Amino acid sequence: MDILQSAIIGTVEGFTEFLPISSTGHMIVVSKFLGLKQDVALKAYEVIIQFAAILAVVIEYRSKITFKEIELWKKVLVAFFPLLIVGYIFKDAVKAMFDPTLVAVMFIVGGVAFLIIEYFYDEKKVRVKDIEQMSYKDAFLTGLFQLLSLIPGTSRAGSTIAGDMIIGLSRKAAAEFSFLLAIPVMGAVSAYDLLKHYKELLQGDVVAYGVGFVVAFVVAYLTIKLLLAFISRFSFVPFGIYRILFGLFLLYIF
Repeated sequence: MDILQSAIIGTVEGFTEFLPISSTGHMIVVSKFLGLKQDVALKAYEVIIQFAAILAVVIEYRSKITFKEIELWKKVLVAFFPLLIVGYIFKDAVKAMFDPTLVAVMFIVGGVAFLIIEYFYDEKKVRVKDIEQMSYKDAFLTGLFQLLSLIPGTSRAGSTIAGDMIIGLSRKAAAEFSFLLAIPVMGAVSAYDLLKHYKELLQGDVVAYGVGFVVAFVVAYLTIKLLLAFISRFSFVPFGIYRILFGLFLLYIF
C-alpha cells in the first residue's frame, strides 16, 4: 500500500464510519478499485484508521468524557453490552455471513428502512431531544437495534440512529448517542483486531500508516460536525436514497 492509497482509504473510513451508510461496503469497493486484496495486511491497516476515527469522537465530545457525565456513560455501556456479548458468542458465524451480495442487499434494505422511518417520523412526538434525557430502557433498546449491525452492510451508525428515531429520539440525539457508542464498540473491535494483527502492523509502512491515520482523523472529525449541521436542517432521506443506489451499484459490480 502506497501513501496515495493509504490517504484514499483513510478518507473513505473517516467519511463513512459515522454516517448511516456502512463503511464496510465502501471499503470493499474502494479496495477493489485500488487493486488491494482483502487480506490481513489491509485488515491491520484498518485498525489504525479505526483508532483515528475513535479519536475524532473523543476530541469532539471531550466535554462529556468526565465524571459529571457518569450517568450518560452508564447508559452508553448498557447499549454496548448486547453487541459485546452476542458479537463475541457468534463472531465466527458473523464472519461466515460476509458476502458482497449480502452487503449490497442490506444497503438497499437499510435505505428503504430509512425512507419508511422518515415518512412516519413526527418531530412533534419526539420524547428525547438531548442524549442526557435518555433512559436506561432507551439505551438498552439502542443496544438491541445495534445488533442488526452484525449483518454485513447494515451499518452500526445506521441501525442505532434508525432504531433511536423509532423509539422517540430526535435526529440529533440519535446521531450523538451513536457517536458516543462508537467509542466502546470501535475501541473493543479495534483492540481485538490489534492483538490479532500486530505482527502485520509492525511489518507495515509506517509513513503510509501515519498518513492514513491523520487523514482518517481529520475527515472523521469534519464528518461528525457536518452530519450534525445537516440533520439540524434536513432529514435522513438523502442517506436512504444513497444507500439504495449504492446497493444497486454493488449488485452490478459483484
